[in-house]
Amino acid sequence: MLLGEEAVKKLHNSRVLLFGLGGVGSAAFEALCRAGVGRLVIVDGDAVDITNINRQLIALTSTVGQRKTLAARNRGLDINPEADIVCRDEFVTAESLDGFELSGFDYVIDAIDTVSVKLSLAERCQRLGVPLISAMGTGGKMHPELLRIGDIYETNSCPLARVMRKELRHRKVEALKVVWSPEERAVADAPGFSKRGENPSPGTVSFVPPVAGYLMAGEVIRQIVG
Repeated sequence: MLLGEEAVKKLHNSRVLLFGLGGVGSAAFEALCRAGVGRLVIVDGDAVDITNINRQLIALTSTVGQRKTLAARNRGLDINPEADIVCRDEFVTAESLDGFELSGFDYVIDAIDTVSVKLSLAERCQRLGVPLISAMGTGGKMHPELLRIGDIYETNSCPLARVMRKELRHRKVEALKVVWSPEERAVADAPGFSKRGENPSPGTVSFVPPVAGYLMAGEVIRQIVG
């Protein structure tokens, strides 16, 4: 056993809160399930769509239109029937974060796209002293081997990280652990999909977002087991 019996017990007794079940979040979720995390609260208000199949693991074992949280829970329980997986089928806003008791978790994973929510989550986690790891942009990227874990203030070449750095300074957030890539977008104007009035996000390839998710899960697991 690579981790050891004591580490397995720590994972079984751990609690992780995961925001977002897209290409990044669904991979992180599956890795956490396979590692034996005992309690997972998963949050996403979307449904499985045909456009998800190229990068989202939960889309492979679900039907189009199924709620993502339910699809993830079913897949997670197939992997680890003993896991306690709680679904919150909702789109999170900066205001609705008040409805989450973050202090009860060993780790929080931010795999969402909305900048205002990412900022508010970072602010709240710092105030409460709850460990958080946040995903930066994977759209328009072609080299997963360039992804890395670091502090937000060490990032470069990532438009999302640039916005985050500026706003986090205003909010006096001193540090934020992120998964990011220095790679410039392969095609600056690559078409993407938009919904709910948002600007289109850059297109994503099958092999980059899941790697970011696995890196996040690996960091969480290492921190939990010490």
